[in-house]
Amino acid sequence: METQFATTVAALDDKSDSYKENLIGTLLAIFGNLFISISLSVQKYSHVRLAGLKDTRTYYWTKTWWFGLLLTIVGELGVFTSYAFAPLSLVTPLSAVSVIASSILGFIFLRDKWKPKDFLRRYVLSFIGCALTVVGTYMFVTFGPNTHERLTADNIVKHLIGWPFLLYLLLEIIAFCLLLYFYKKKNAKYLVVILILVALLGSMTVITVKAVSGMLVLSITGSLQLNYPIFYIMFVCMVATAVFQASLLTDASQLYDSSQIASINYIISTLFAITAGAVFYLEFNHADVLHLCMFFLGCLIAFLGVFLITRNRKKSKAFEPYVTMDAVAALPNMHDKGRTIQPDYNGSFSYGALVSSDSTPENYTPATLAIVQEQHNSKAASTMPYWASDLKKD
Repeated sequence: METQFATTVAALDDKSDSYKENLIGTLLAIFGNLFISISLSVQKYSHVRLAGLKDTRTYYWTKTWWFGLLLTIVGELGVFTSYAFAPLSLVTPLSAVSVIASSILGFIFLRDKWKPKDFLRRYVLSFIGCALTVVGTYMFVTFGPNTHERLTADNIVKHLIGWPFLLYLLLEIIAFCLLLYFYKKKNAKYLVVILILVALLGSMTVITVKAVSGMLVLSITGSLQLNYPIFYIMFVCMVATAVFQASLLTDASQLYDSSQIASINYIISTLFAITAGAVFYLEFNHADVLHLCMFFLGCLIAFLGVFLITRNRKKSKAFEPYVTMDAVAALPNMHDKGRTIQPDYNGSFSYGALVSSDSTPENYTPATLAIVQEQHNSKAASTMPYWASDLKKD
């Protein structure tokens, strides 16, 4: 009787510790992604402000840019540490927080322009997307897996040589090689193909990140794990897969729109990361059917929200005739009524503070252009002056 009571108390203590560690990991992931979003907005603000003020300094000489870089480091450290406390299936989808924060900061901090008549058309979908993403995030955090184990070197080796992961690794290698063959040899540069390659590598990255982060945290708290070879194997795999992911994402960004890449990559990478966590760390072994259904429903709602947010963003244009810089306060304006740094584009190109010469009278033409015509059948060359008015008729 006493033994059964002691076992029950120990199980309750373990469950309480698991909830506490999940909460720590979740908060670290949320605030880490939030800091990353703020840092990107701060660095963008620095670049835009330098361009608007015609500052000749390089961006890395500004305090604003360095502050943004500091926030990036703090955010990445927070996300990295969160993997040591919370399950993969819980931390990975929380990158949706970064999408929400970027959308809100772009609207408030960078003062993205909007007109009242265009508000419904341009921003309602973004607000709906933010709301859906918040609801989905709440659902998968609430009903997500509540499992946690000490990520010692022995436990990681045990997971690494287990048959579920070996089978998963074999299937992943086959799929990666086939897709890479079609991508490189058959020139199948479809966005889905590239992002599935990224997600396959990403599933290995998150497994190794969690292992490295967990062993580092244990080493800091007193249980040294850095003297095991598995730590360095995981570290090398983490760096290698991250570098190859960055290379593939660079290729994708040169072929497709960034907002389209962001939404599809979030969906595919999250699905593969959840699968990797379920296979390697056995995160859903003790989950009931109701929690599983609610967790995946929350993920689907978050996917829809991220898709709506990124879908409503403006696509980049191939050419911009002038740059509008009214997004940043205290920038010099060149017109009394307008806010353009360069003059308006009225059908022809004009630079500086001059208005297009198409609307000026001919007698105010400032200069002439002499064109030399060569006579192919004679040795002498004759020059004929052409005035700007004659050139315009041509």
